[in-house]
Formats: sequence, structure tokens, C-alpha cells
Amino acid sequence: MSEQPLTESWTALGTSASLVLSRAHRPAAARTAVEQELAAIDAACSRFRDDSELAALNGAGGRPRRVSTTFAEAIAVALRAAALTGGLVDLTVGGALVLSGYDRDFADVRGSRVRRIRASAAPGWRSVEFEAATRTVRVPVGVQLDLGATAKALAADRAAAAALAAGEAEGVLVNLGGDISTAGAAPAGGWLVRVTDRHDAGPDAVGQTVSIASGGLATSSVTVRRWRRRGGTAHHIIDPRSGHPAAEVWRTVSVAAATCVDANIASTAAIVLGERAVPWLRGARMPARLAGDGRPTLVCGWPEDRAVAR
Repeated sequence: MSEQPLTESWTALGTSASLVLSRAHRPAAARTAVEQELAAIDAACSRFRDDSELAALNGAGGRPRRVSTTFAEAIAVALRAAALTGGLVDLTVGGALVLSGYDRDFADVRGSRVRRIRASAAPGWRSVEFEAATRTVRVPVGVQLDLGATAKALAADRAAAAALAAGEAEGVLVNLGGDISTAGAAPAGGWLVRVTDRHDAGPDAVGQTVSIASGGLATSSVTVRRWRRRGGTAHHIIDPRSGHPAAEVWRTVSVAAATCVDANIASTAAIVLGERAVPWLRGARMPARLAGDGRPTLVCGWPEDRAVAR
């Protein structure tokens, strides 16, 4: 059993992945459990794999498909995100992402291949038909789903729970490119997290260190997944109301919540809301840090300095 927290890092789901274990009896088993969860989410939800369940659904021509339990959970989470945010986080933005230039795995995106941009509002999450009891999903012809706004956070939550059990650990933290989930007991003083503009930034990057005792923390950013297109640059967070990348009021928004999924739903919605994000987060009573021009805006008890963000 390890007395000191163990950290392992690798690349997965097109981003960085880290696993931190506190007092783990079986650390190798914990790593394997995380890898299995990430592989399952990738096989179900990747927009860039021809053999993924998402690709099959998007190409089904309006016919219903019975899906795996993993994909059914991912669809349910995405629909819940849309309902909670009034459609600000919407899984039907796949076509808009393609029009914006995000039509390949991001490692291969260098610039948009679309000559003329004719984006319009996303079809809307209510167009998705989902029967949870039979795990059946149908989307209308022409509607392209993208689960990027929620699937990675779901993977973090699933992976943390799986690692805790498999590793027989006291506590676990999983970080997938800024989507952080914890399970079990936190170390003394909490899990230390560096909040910056980029998930791959070093410990000395401009930002803030906070500690979390439980739950999840997510950071949504317009600074990392960016590319050139006609008329300037674009980023990956689409405003479903217009079909265009969201206005860049905030560089990053970080939110703490009971789960990584809930934190990510709120941080993504805040990017889309722009100037209206602060009152919206206050109304939802969610601790958040919004970084734009000047000093970051802190709401609902987000700490001024190192403290526990619950």
C-alpha cells in the first residue's frame, strides 16, 4: 500500500490524463480501471472514429438505434445538460462544429476547409428521441450530435469511481484536460488543483491554486482548442443559438460542483452566456472563477486564495 499519493499521467481522449491515488493497495489495477473507462467512452462517444456508436447514430439516416449502456448514459447526461441550461449546452451542435472547421480530430485541425460559413442555430436537443428503458436513440436526418461538452466530464466521474474500487484506495483524483473528479477521502488539506488558462500549463503558470475536498471541478476555455478560419479564428465552444463559436467574453470559467459533469455543464454554459454568466451562476449557487480581461471574477464563495472550494 502506498502511503504517499501516487501520480500517473498519459494522453487519452485527445487530451492529458492524470490519476492521483492516496493510500492505494492496488495502484496498477486503478490505472487499468481508468484506462478501461476512457476506452469505453471513446468507443461510444468519439466524433472522429468511424466505428464509434456516435458515428453510427449520426449516420443512421433518421433510423432509431439501440445503443450500449455507456452510450445511453452519455446521451442521458447530454440531454440533462441541455434541459438544465435551457439549451445553452446542446448536443445537436455537431453540424455547427463541422462548419466552424472542427471536422477532424483536433490534433489534425490546422484551419477550416469550409469556404463559406453559413452557420445557423442548432436543431435543438428536443429533436433527439431517447428511450432509456430500451436504450434506443433516434435523431432526425441531417442532425449531427456532438457529446464533447459532457462526455469527457462523464468519463472523469466514471473513472474516479472505478479507480477507487479497483485500486482499493483511500482517495482518488482523475484529471482529464481540466475536467477533474474525485472519489473517496481527500488527503489532509484537500486535493490541490492549479486553475489556469490552459490545462497543460505548468505549476508556475499564472492562475490560482485551490483545494477541493470532494466532488468535481471543471474548467472550460476558449484559449486551447483554437484554429484559423475565414475571417479570423474559431474555438470549440459553440453557441447553439447562433451556430457560431461563443463570443469571447471569458477566456476560462472554472466551476466546482458535486460532480465533474455538473461542474462542466455550468462552466460551458457560462462561456456561452458571456456577460450574463455571473448572475446565472449566482442564481444556480455554483462557486466559480471567471477569467477575462483584468482581475478574475469570483462568485458564490470561490476562494480568494488557497481554500476549500466546495
